Amino acid sequence: MSAIKNRYFLSLFLGLFIIDFTFGQSSSSTYSSLGVGEFNNGGLTQNQAMGGQGISFGSPFSVNNVNPALSTKNGAFSFQAAFNYVNMQASTDAGSEEIDGGGLSYVAMSLPLIPRKWTLGLGLNQVSGVDYNLTIRSPVVNSNLVSLNSIQGRGGLSEVYLSTGFQPVKNLSLGLHGSYLFGSTIRTNELDLFTSELIPIGISTEYYERLTFSDVTFRGGVHYALPIGNQKNINFGAIYHVFGDIKGKEFAKIAELGQAAIPNSPGNVLSDDLPGSIFLPDKIGYGVSYEKINKFVVGFEFQQQNFQEYRGFNSSSGNLENSMKMSLGGQFVPNPFSIERMLDRVTFRGGVEYERLPFSLNGTQVEDVGINFGASIPVHTLSLLNLALKVGTRGTIENGLIRENYVKVSFGISINDNSWFYKKVFE
Repeated sequence: MSAIKNRYFLSLFLGLFIIDFTFGQSSSSTYSSLGVGEFNNGGLTQNQAMGGQGISFGSPFSVNNVNPALSTKNGAFSFQAAFNYVNMQASTDAGSEEIDGGGLSYVAMSLPLIPRKWTLGLGLNQVSGVDYNLTIRSPVVNSNLVSLNSIQGRGGLSEVYLSTGFQPVKNLSLGLHGSYLFGSTIRTNELDLFTSELIPIGISTEYYERLTFSDVTFRGGVHYALPIGNQKNINFGAIYHVFGDIKGKEFAKIAELGQAAIPNSPGNVLSDDLPGSIFLPDKIGYGVSYEKINKFVVGFEFQQQNFQEYRGFNSSSGNLENSMKMSLGGQFVPNPFSIERMLDRVTFRGGVEYERLPFSLNGTQVEDVGINFGASIPVHTLSLLNLALKVGTRGTIENGLIRENYVKVSFGISINDNSWFYKKVFE
């Protein structure tokens, strides 16, 4: 494939993905009703397949955006995008229900300004997702009536980012990731009243709330590769993500069903694009990995955020707890230089992860445990098909909580071109 065809192919993919990006939603969890939703701590597809590994180790043939310092590994131009899908069985002590969701997860690019010395990256990424639908039936106090609340939420936070990584001295890399954070969360609560014989009475009312956010955040990263022998390294990495106050606006209204989302319709407007902010705590992460170059790597990583510091819109308490994540994972390539067998050039990945989520209900903090598998399959020269599968469980049916058994799938592509910045001599 010529460089011109490569560029045309890439432009076509980029256009399709950017058009579709605003419609993607890859979070589907009851617990996303709390805070600003479920955060993405798993990275890109290749990171997800290793349990979220990406702080201490990165691939030369995929975009490294978990730790921007690792982007110096990209000696070729790399474009990457993926779709995610989740299927979930949500259970309580009273029953269970199957739910699912999916959409575009990210679009990312890495450009080597000086190969393996200085890189520039940019892309679109989902930071958090809100996607839930709850129905609560309860008796009305001091009456024979029954209320039915249908509570729904959707949206989340996304980012457009620009990042850079550079290598000031041998084996040491530094990186900076700047994001324009944007998005909205929409939450609705429909209230219907019924008699004891379940005959509807009165008018259905709806509470509508839309929080719209836009602000800037930064993430710094460092990576050091310690040689310990022939083609062997111990890698160390760390990241620090600065969030702080995220500016936004609030619109809230109570009206008849179907009228609350319309600004000028009859109803009671509680907030009319009222300016304010939420406070998101900073995130820190670090990791270590053992690598035999071009053969295998195994690593351990840890991330944490102090969500007790979280404040909702206009400083309201979020009732969240500190979160943390631990992951152990690795990858293996049978023979990256094999010509006869493509299977020998496939990168196989696996990992396990444990996450203590910030969500706490009835004195119980929600935990998430998952097992991950995946692979990168070469399709043309340096380009890859990336696959990741996670099977996990979140929460419990005890203390009135919900247990979510889920399967997450990520399918993406890495288009790599090492002729992008080279002048052609022959056609």
